[in-house]
Amino acid sequence: MKVVKFGGSSVADANQIKKVTNIITSDHDRRVIVVSAPGKRHPDDTKTTDLLITLGDSIYNGARDELAYDRVIERFASIVRDLQISEEVLDTIQSRINEACQHTETDYKSGMNRLKSCGEDGTALILSAYLRSSGQESSYVNPKEAGILVRDELGGALVLDESFDHLYELRKQKEILVIPGFFGYTPEGELVTFSRGGSDITGSIVAAGVKADLYENFTDVDSVFCVNPTIVDNPMKLTTLTYKEMRELSYAGFSVFHDEALIPAFKEKIPVCIKNTNNPDGDGTMIVSVREAEEGHVKGIASDSGFLNLYVSKYLMNRELGFGRRLLQILEDEGISFEHAPSGIDDMSVIIREHQLPKAKETIVTNRIAEELKVDTITVERDMAMIMLVGEGMNETVGIASQAATAFRHANVNIEMINQGSSEVSMMFGIKSSGLEPAVRSLYRTFFM
Repeated sequence: MKVVKFGGSSVADANQIKKVTNIITSDHDRRVIVVSAPGKRHPDDTKTTDLLITLGDSIYNGARDELAYDRVIERFASIVRDLQISEEVLDTIQSRINEACQHTETDYKSGMNRLKSCGEDGTALILSAYLRSSGQESSYVNPKEAGILVRDELGGALVLDESFDHLYELRKQKEILVIPGFFGYTPEGELVTFSRGGSDITGSIVAAGVKADLYENFTDVDSVFCVNPTIVDNPMKLTTLTYKEMRELSYAGFSVFHDEALIPAFKEKIPVCIKNTNNPDGDGTMIVSVREAEEGHVKGIASDSGFLNLYVSKYLMNRELGFGRRLLQILEDEGISFEHAPSGIDDMSVIIREHQLPKAKETIVTNRIAEELKVDTITVERDMAMIMLVGEGMNETVGIASQAATAFRHANVNIEMINQGSSEVSMMFGIKSSGLEPAVRSLYRTFFM
């Protein structure tokens, strides 16, 4: 059995859904399908989920955005018309959107979860109906019926272990099952969404639950590239990656996968294949738990901007029991999560996403650190970028850091910090954002040309 997930670009319009249907019906093992909300049809288009969020925010602010509402309804209406399926499908979608809008008026958080889920839910209703109209046995399966149980956490839903036993029951079904991604239900019956990109999480959860032989994730690229193709022209394609490598790459700026998405599949050691809906016969990229032994080297270069460095220095910090814990406790108290925390004998840096520490909150945090920890120096350096070299066994390969440092020098980019720590698969470099693209190009020439 294969679980197949189709991303937003794969279900953006009727023509794409026809391609999806051909892919599904070309392989009888593709029996469980997970779908996203309709994505962009062209670069200037707006994703359905973004329209739904705009609509929900307008309701919260007391003036419903009728244009956003009409655009959402028309988006689904055009797909239903072009596929020539029953108008009852559109009626059901519109009814659920209306109910979510009404709920948002009285309970913003719960209503927004319901409203955001309508994109994926609408796609699943349409695809299952079109499969039936094409002569296939197919059923829409709501995540509650599938047994996707979650708990509501800050930042998005987290799946509960009992979900996997419920999902295994889907193996008994013989027809093609279509499940909307992005959301699940608490044991109390409350709909909760995963974090953005959460349809990938749903696909991985379902694949783990039914113990699939393969989890296929169809998107709009032929494979995973070793570097961002908007920075380097025609970069090398990767045919095989390990779970650890892909997770590091996706966390550090690769947009193919949500960085949490592979965890359920990883635990069950289910292979994942990334493929292109517009080129389904291509090889794609296989993601596996273990690959054949090879000399440790760089497999990919991930990069992202939008970071800051919170730097503190205190003489004999290393002798002060609990200093690091108390510093991170202040961040936790203020609702701030951190990404990396390299340290020395007398100093410590905490890498944070800039949106986590707005200017207004920065003063509160730095004052608390100064008063409670009695530090000698505290600075906040914004406009930072992170570049990560990723590859299994890099820590066993001599010269990686030296080659990287030379590449930065050739790009005339100064390294603000280096952090490898205990990681076996990645090495992180912090630089000013202005140097990101020249540094990435130089690293690509060094390790892949």
